[in-house]
Amino acid sequence: MDFNLTEDRQMLSDTLTRYLAEQYQIEHRNSVAYDAPFHDPSKWTEMAKLGMFSALANEADGGFGGTGADIAVVFEALGHALNCEPALPLLMSSRLLSAAGQEQAALLEGTAHYAVAIAEPDAPYDLIDITATANDDHHLSGRKTSVYGGNIADYFLVAAKAGDRLNLYQVQAADAEVISYGLIDGGGAAEVLLDNTKAELLIENAQSALKDALDAGIVALCGEAVGMMYVTYQITVDYLKQRKQFGRPIGSFQVLQHRAVDMLTEIEQSRSITIKAASELGGTNASRYASMAKNMIGRSARLIAEEAIQMHGGIAMTWEYAVSHYAKRLIMIDHQLGDTDFHLNRVMGMLNTA
Repeated sequence: MDFNLTEDRQMLSDTLTRYLAEQYQIEHRNSVAYDAPFHDPSKWTEMAKLGMFSALANEADGGFGGTGADIAVVFEALGHALNCEPALPLLMSSRLLSAAGQEQAALLEGTAHYAVAIAEPDAPYDLIDITATANDDHHLSGRKTSVYGGNIADYFLVAAKAGDRLNLYQVQAADAEVISYGLIDGGGAAEVLLDNTKAELLIENAQSALKDALDAGIVALCGEAVGMMYVTYQITVDYLKQRKQFGRPIGSFQVLQHRAVDMLTEIEQSRSITIKAASELGGTNASRYASMAKNMIGRSARLIAEEAIQMHGGIAMTWEYAVSHYAKRLIMIDHQLGDTDFHLNRVMGMLNTA
């Protein structure tokens, strides 16, 4: 497999990385990530003008990308900057709107905000356990939890059951009860309460479309994690070179060198499996490789976070030091769209039925 980026994707990666390094430094990120609206609307508009969102959609939907590789490139750049903008719900919404044959120009231009409402308190990851229901008039009842980007959404794309069918509906945010909040690792989300709420049916029997959106979201999270892990590793190595103990840099001690090499090994393995999952997106094995990648990312991200903190010492736990925020996000990313245990069981189930 060729791991090198195409010229167009390398240009996209370089452009986004340069923009985020200049305009979205850690101090700015922390100033907007933890207070409503939990992102920077002005930077969101600038990112849209750069074409970042269009890179997440195919040409038929008004974009110029939309492949797994495009998604991984964009989100790795976002991970480098620990970006808290609601790009994940935009990506997943784009996949669903595409499957429904809906216009999404406003979404890709950043002028309309969509959020995907799938998870429920008793069904955080699995589509099978969804209990939200729709009646014959397309009115929905139920509760959706941890709706990423739901705090600023104009529309919700809601998975709900109508009889034995799992359908996709669109709900205007103004018609639902939305409880917004900030996440511990930055960014915003919402609880969405539906009580005979009017909706528009977008896709009947939406199981495959929802799986595709979830798989794309997983690839995005894996790409983001790879970007965050690499920056965390770089900060740690720089610290090992500068921090002195017993009259010499602590990076000269062999045991710390070995631990740094172990970190880099985990990152490269994570990058490889993310590339594989990205290449399979949209294919028959997409869910399998997405789960394999998410399981490994969950384990590797925790290791990188813990090793970085241990090798830094107490400074890595302070608010002012970037590693504390990267580590927090790396730990919490495991809980988005399925944790390590969920995806391990998912892969095992696929192997047993193969």
